[in-house]
Amino acid sequence: MAKEKGRKLIAQNKKARHDYHLLDTYEAGLVLTGTEVKSLRQGRASLVDGFVQLDDNEAWLHNVHVPEYSQGTWTNHSARRKRKLLMHRAEIDKLFSKSQETGHTIVPLALYFKDGRAKVEIALAKGKKEYDKRQTLREKQDRRETDRAISAARRRQRA
Repeated sequence: MAKEKGRKLIAQNKKARHDYHLLDTYEAGLVLTGTEVKSLRQGRASLVDGFVQLDDNEAWLHNVHVPEYSQGTWTNHSARRKRKLLMHRAEIDKLFSKSQETGHTIVPLALYFKDGRAKVEIALAKGKKEYDKRQTLREKQDRRETDRAISAARRRQRA
């Protein structure tokens, strides 16, 4: 069997990018059971309510939903169990010190396979206020309108 290469996306947390200012991102490995890996290979997972908690110098991923494997037996995993993240000690210490500041949290952004290994992209984030969310949407809409206007002007020039 050939070794897997590249990055295969399983799940994304688009809500996190909307609800938080992302300050710093990290890539971490995951400690998984066999049925979890098989379920992830089917492309089934949800990061919506997920968060990372640091305790005893270890990072744990909570509330990430990986559904039970359909062909699994009594060895199947529970869908929302906490999973250990594999990170360097220096990264964990840095995250711990930054996450102690008021309003900071650590959220998962993406779950993917990289060269055959399950990885999660996490970010140190600060919550957005309601007016920040509205401003971000307004900027996105303005950018889209200007892009449309530019492409329409280019089409008129060619014709």
